[in-house]
Amino acid sequence: MTTPEPLSAVSRTALAVALVRAYESARPDPLFQDPYAAAFVDASDMPMPSAGPVEGFARRLVFQGIIRTRFYDDRLLEAGCTQVVLLAAGLDARAYRLDWPPGTRLFELDMAPVLAFKERVLTQQGATARCDRTALAADLLHDDWPEQLLRAGFDPARPTAWLAEGLLVYLTAQEAARLLSDVGRLSAPGSRLFLERGRDVTATPPDANLTHITGLWKGGLGPGTHEWLAGHGWSVQVSDLGGVAAGYGRTVPTATSAGFVSAERTAA
Repeated sequence: MTTPEPLSAVSRTALAVALVRAYESARPDPLFQDPYAAAFVDASDMPMPSAGPVEGFARRLVFQGIIRTRFYDDRLLEAGCTQVVLLAAGLDARAYRLDWPPGTRLFELDMAPVLAFKERVLTQQGATARCDRTALAADLLHDDWPEQLLRAGFDPARPTAWLAEGLLVYLTAQEAARLLSDVGRLSAPGSRLFLERGRDVTATPPDANLTHITGLWKGGLGPGTHEWLAGHGWSVQVSDLGGVAAGYGRTVPTATSAGFVSAERTAA
C-alpha cells in the first residue's frame, strides 16, 4: 500500500471492514452493494477470501459488520437530515453509493493517511459522489475537531445525521464521553446519531486471528452507552442484532447481545 504516511493500527481496521463489505457485495443475494470495497482491498494487497469465516467469534463479527452496514444505510437515508457527518469514516463509500436527497452535505472525518489512500483508490475508480462531500483530515481525540468541522462549513443550527460506526469500542470511556459530548454540543434538536450498542470487551473470546482488531479495543462506554446518551439530551432506541437481521431475512449465527443505538437529539 502506498500512502503519504503509514496507516495506524486502528486505521488499518478500516481495511477489514472493506473486506467484509466486498465479501457481501459478491454474494448472489447481497444486503447492499459496495462497488468500491473490493478496490480498497485490492489496493491494500490484502488477500480476498472466497468465503467468510465458518465459525467462532470471527463469523459473528463478519455477520455484525454486514448487518450494521445495511442498518446504517437505511437509517441515514430515513433520518431526513440533509447534513451528515461520518465520524472516523475510514473507507466508507456511502457518499458514492447511496441515493442521497437533493441538497445533502456530507462530511467525512478521519486521519489524513486514511483519506489519502481512499482518495487515490476512488479517483482510480472514477467514482463520483452523489452528494456534496467534504473529506476532513481530523483527529477525533484532539479537542479542535469540532472547530475544524465548523470552519469547513458545518452548520450547527441544521439537524444532522451522525454516524459513529465501529468507533467507540476503540476509545476509553473518557474519550468516548468527550467525543459524544462534542457531538451533542454540535447537534440541533432533531439531529440523529447512530452507533453500536456498547460491549463488555473483557468478555471478548480469545482468537489469535483477531488480535490485530480486538487487541485494540478499549471498550468505550461499554454496555451503558445508551444510558449515557439518554442522560445527555438524547431520546434513545436500541435494536437487537438478531431482530434487525431477521428483518433482512438473515439469521444470527450464534447468540449475541450485540445491537445498535439510534438516538434523536431532544435538548440543546
